[in-house]
Amino acid sequence: MKIMSFAVAAGLAVASLSTTASAADITGAGATFPFPVYSKWAEAYKKETGNGMNYQSIGSGGGIKQIQAKTVDFGATDAPMKGEDLEKNGLVQFPTVMGAVVPVVNIQGVQPGQIKLTGQLLADIFQGKILKWNDAKIAELNPGVNLPAANITPIYRSDSSGTTSVFTTYLSQVSDAWKAELGVGTTVNWPIGQGGKGNEGVAATVKQVPNSIGYVEYAFAKQNNIPHTLIQNKAGKYPQPEIKSFQAAAASANWNSAPGFGISLTNQAGDDAWPITNPTFILVHKNAEKPEQTTEVLKFFDWAYKNGDKLASDLDYVPLPDNVVEQIRATWAKDIKNSSGQALFKM
Repeated sequence: MKIMSFAVAAGLAVASLSTTASAADITGAGATFPFPVYSKWAEAYKKETGNGMNYQSIGSGGGIKQIQAKTVDFGATDAPMKGEDLEKNGLVQFPTVMGAVVPVVNIQGVQPGQIKLTGQLLADIFQGKILKWNDAKIAELNPGVNLPAANITPIYRSDSSGTTSVFTTYLSQVSDAWKAELGVGTTVNWPIGQGGKGNEGVAATVKQVPNSIGYVEYAFAKQNNIPHTLIQNKAGKYPQPEIKSFQAAAASANWNSAPGFGISLTNQAGDDAWPITNPTFILVHKNAEKPEQTTEVLKFFDWAYKNGDKLASDLDYVPLPDNVVEQIRATWAKDIKNSSGQALFKM
């Protein structure tokens, strides 16, 4: 079925990597948000080096649990861990790329970018305070758009999700009611709608359910041809979700303002800034029990920083600035060691 094409392809990508595992292969698990780019990087890296990377797209919460349990070589999360949690668990955290969360809809006749929403309207829809597409508040923002008198079905992540953390961080910034009643989390107590597992599941469910709205990483919206809505940013503008607007959101980012580079890029200033932009992160142990595997993890991501920018950009992710990559490499050299205290990465 066409609506499941991307999810099936994702599963096949993981399967193809796992069937060729060797001693040099590495395993990771976590966020579904970066799955498309990690899959592309893994394919290219395998061709160039012969070494594989098996990544399980299970959600940020699962990735954190698996790296804590030491059942994978690296974990992946869109919701950065706090400094005290990194220290407690002996983990090093670093970003790989930046992307964006976009609302996606299934409304007959509506084209990508045709509907505009404010952050407050988005919060009200997912909170069950606005129930129909032709609500006066939505109609006022969208003159000339044929909005049906149909019930809205919000689609949310049913699993523990960094994408949900990013989305609810934004909603908490633009809606006092959301902040007070639901707040921020990898899971929240959704008052209305139905769940889908992973970005893949939300994308597939939105395509199946008429008059629905969900939130997914932009690459999933684009590859599944699901119409996105525009969102009013902090400057009152409605930029398109694209490389330019993601870069604008990150333009003034201070990556050293939080431990483990764990900054937020939601609701940033700037006319061109997409309001739900975010980095995605990798977690590895400071003291490597399997130094060969951890070294290979660092080699893989070092290769990606050097060679993977075009692959990332082709999927509408934003590569990290060069100065941030150099800070990441310095962190690897300083903090990630074997049992003898020797650095696993040399600058």
